[in-house]
Amino acid sequence: MPATVVVDGTITVAETDENYVCATIDWWPHDKCDYNHCPWEYTSVVNLVGLCNSSASSLDAFRPLRIRIGGSLQDQVLYDVGNLGSPCHSFFKMKGGLFGFSKGCLNMDRWDALNNLFSKTGAIISFGLNALHGRHKIKNKVWGGPWNSTNAHDFISYTISKGYKIEAWEFGNELSGTGIGASVSADTYAKDVVKLNEIVDALYKNSNKKPSIMAPGGFFEQGWFAKLLKITGPGTLNTVSHHMYNLGAGVDHHLIEHILDPYYLSKVSKTFSSLSQTIQQNGPWASVWVEKSGGAFNSGGFHVSDTFVNSFWYLDQLGMAAAYNTKVYCRQTLVGGHYSLLNTTTFVPNPDYYRQGC
Repeated sequence: MPATVVVDGTITVAETDENYVCATIDWWPHDKCDYNHCPWEYTSVVNLVGLCNSSASSLDAFRPLRIRIGGSLQDQVLYDVGNLGSPCHSFFKMKGGLFGFSKGCLNMDRWDALNNLFSKTGAIISFGLNALHGRHKIKNKVWGGPWNSTNAHDFISYTISKGYKIEAWEFGNELSGTGIGASVSADTYAKDVVKLNEIVDALYKNSNKKPSIMAPGGFFEQGWFAKLLKITGPGTLNTVSHHMYNLGAGVDHHLIEHILDPYYLSKVSKTFSSLSQTIQQNGPWASVWVEKSGGAFNSGGFHVSDTFVNSFWYLDQLGMAAAYNTKVYCRQTLVGGHYSLLNTTTFVPNPDYYRQGC
């Protein structure tokens, strides 16, 4: 049956940032495996191969492309600067470790190399800081105690001394609410966001532009997010960041059905709507980012997340998020996992890479 679609281009529903699309670079090592697949290869922040050739051209094609550096292991990352007090080693599998891995370390030679790449390609960088440093596990997934900010302070100071441009410093990854691997109470978390803001204010006092403060980089839970905004107050938390994996687990055999079902895809609008209301009521000064979204969690769906069919989910998400006034949408990942925009070994673009320019 013929149909006529009329689009009214005179009414503004919402506004995104000029550089709306974004991609992530994660910390997972090559031996991160899910469902008998190990799809990360050498794509981590600390071991990404092809750093100055294939990945550079892929970034340069979208000049400028926003890049979010962070992920599940970021709250175990130390920075090899100042008085670290321990050896700087890579992540390794460890029984009892958060997500099954040890603490890891970013050395400054690697940070210099990454920033050389970012400078050449005009990438806009947000960096997720370790928000668990100094804390201890109280019970189950709950962590408490004061945040040790010394290492983060020294790392930010080093970054400034080298002239590296950071758009936003983000505090923690998936520690909000009940958390994923760990959680921190909203009261404690908010006080440390205030502390991070004070550090950034002091270190950037002679700079022309101060990076924004972003948090919590986790899954939306209304009460927790509302308390975070109330305690931090105006002028501290510039951006509320949240994660979105609305397709379910990567092992789900119904992934393609979910992707092609408009009703299923629309369910997540409730999250966008509730978050929008929470911010308006408790922190209208803050903008919103989806700063980590890969569709299916646990590295994505094998032979699904890296194929053309996934584009239906991705385009739907880009449009829906924009309609709810999301300023930036970060796709998990630029490279790494099944949901990678680039093939993890050849760096040849997967289909969703081309949706970045839509």
